[in-house]
Amino acid sequence: MSGFVEKPEPVEVPGLVHLHTGKVRDLYQNEAGDLVMVASDRISAYDWVLPTEIPDKGRVLTQLSLWWFDQLADLVPNHVLSTTLPEGAPADWQGRTLVCKSLEMAPVECVARGYLTGSGLVEYEESRTVCGLALPPGLVNGSELPAPIFTPATKAAVGDHDENVSYEEVARLVGPETAAELRQTTLAVYSRALDVARERGLILADTKFEFGHDADGTLILADEVLTPDSSRYWPADAWEPGRAQPSFDKQFVRDWLTSAESGWDRHAEQPPPALPEEVVARTRAKYIEAYERLTGVSWG
Repeated sequence: MSGFVEKPEPVEVPGLVHLHTGKVRDLYQNEAGDLVMVASDRISAYDWVLPTEIPDKGRVLTQLSLWWFDQLADLVPNHVLSTTLPEGAPADWQGRTLVCKSLEMAPVECVARGYLTGSGLVEYEESRTVCGLALPPGLVNGSELPAPIFTPATKAAVGDHDENVSYEEVARLVGPETAAELRQTTLAVYSRALDVARERGLILADTKFEFGHDADGTLILADEVLTPDSSRYWPADAWEPGRAQPSFDKQFVRDWLTSAESGWDRHAEQPPPALPEEVVARTRAKYIEAYERLTGVSWG
């Protein structure tokens, strides 16, 4: 059992049709057929969307994505048409709403890894591979890989895990030409972002992108991009292979949920409890710190 602890009711806005409520984003369609994407303050962990929100999280994700789209504009076009709030939308949508192109989305998460951790580490320890790609012996948690790798995953519904798949499976799903385009673009964008993050004292260990094609067949970068929700950032001055690295994401949330203080058993059937104020505040601060370190702009 997993999913939403308390699934929110979609906001009704004249002229918008609600399409989907995701872990973080709500999707609507306007009368022109464009997507309206609203990033909420929801946070998920261990396949649950928690009952407690992190204030400003959706705005941080949206504004950081916009900043990254600008940094990457010469590599790949993106789906953003406008940041203007739709008429009749609630004031709270300001700063967290994007009007976007409607695309034919690729059915895979395009993951790039430059360092070994997470699900990649688990597979490596079992077989010395990640998504079927052979890696040299002797790597540990946090090791830098000889070169960045493309490790795609299937897209999962709310409450389910994304599952790593081989490149051959991607080629079977979308065709060899599109698979090659996805891999090449993913690694090019990751390499650019890796350099940008390093200049700011951060290591971009891994990240996931979503791509779609427009009506002309052009590959378009979509959804969020290079945020703490879709990427693993580590402070470069604290990087030490062989252990878990401190990160700019929801680690405070995961740590508290698995602590004795929470009283929650992640392997049981019960949904997780509400987060205490201190965990909310520390998590919010981490998201804002990531934004400020990357962009060089003070939040608020």
